[in-house]
Amino acid sequence: MHATIIAEDYAGMRSQGRGLAERAGFSWDFQPIITQKDSWVLRLPVRFWPRSLGLFAPFHLSSATRLIISLGGKGGVAGAALGTHYGLPVVQIQHPRARLSPYALVIANEHDKLSGPNVLSIRTALHDVTPARLVEAARCWHSPIRAGAERVLGVLLGGSNGRYRFEESEAAALAAQIAGFIRKTSVRCVITPSRRTSPKALAFMRAHLQPLGAVVMDGEGKENPYMGLLACADILAVTQDSVSMISEAVATDKPVCILPLKGRSSRIDSFVKTLQKAGRIQSSLDVASFIPCYHLDDTWLAAEEVRRRIQFEQKG
Repeated sequence: MHATIIAEDYAGMRSQGRGLAERAGFSWDFQPIITQKDSWVLRLPVRFWPRSLGLFAPFHLSSATRLIISLGGKGGVAGAALGTHYGLPVVQIQHPRARLSPYALVIANEHDKLSGPNVLSIRTALHDVTPARLVEAARCWHSPIRAGAERVLGVLLGGSNGRYRFEESEAAALAAQIAGFIRKTSVRCVITPSRRTSPKALAFMRAHLQPLGAVVMDGEGKENPYMGLLACADILAVTQDSVSMISEAVATDKPVCILPLKGRSSRIDSFVKTLQKAGRIQSSLDVASFIPCYHLDDTWLAAEEVRRRIQFEQKG
């Protein structure tokens, strides 16, 4: 069967939708929301969304589409309207910040504290990090990432957002922590930033850690090394601003340490505590070990529930 994914065009949302669709056994296509042009339309109640408003013009659902997967607030509104218009079941990823009744299934993180007959609460964000993809990434990236080193620390950097700050002062604190770990363990350190990482913060970390042998792989002009680092590192350190990156890291068998940033988010705090109780993350590089861990990945649970729900919808 085929699914159409409706979301704003961000890499993280693409990854979540693709990961769920593929693991549930669907082929898929991605239909981005054009937020600037249609944002006023997305604020209207669904009953006021006729085709004449132009909302549906950007979406071209294939005749093969049997499921709509929507993500986030804007994606959720568009998905609900499209599902009603085309008579298709809709699976919503993340809290839609709207009524839950239009959706066959709402997949939300436990820290969203949603409940209802059509709600599935999971511990981690959805993603497309699978054992098969890790094996392929290891084949491609083993040599440049490991470079003959006995042990590798992979550092995944996020960036400032509405809840956390990651600028030069935070980079100084992280660089000092990582430098201490490098000196203590003689580990090879490979760092990869995200698009949100401050250039000044990254430059600071590069200047202070390169003398210790650290390498920054930013993927400019080349394939993104992110999946390769997940596959090839022996231990992973992730900044605390990103639920997605932390979820992808714990889906591997590598120990994961959280790198603290200035700021606070009650939702992310709750998420981190859940993973700590599960014994899957550590709070500091100072107590990190190199012992492999178990895979914690609730994307499979969500995929199984999608298969169960859609079969139910079709039979009903």
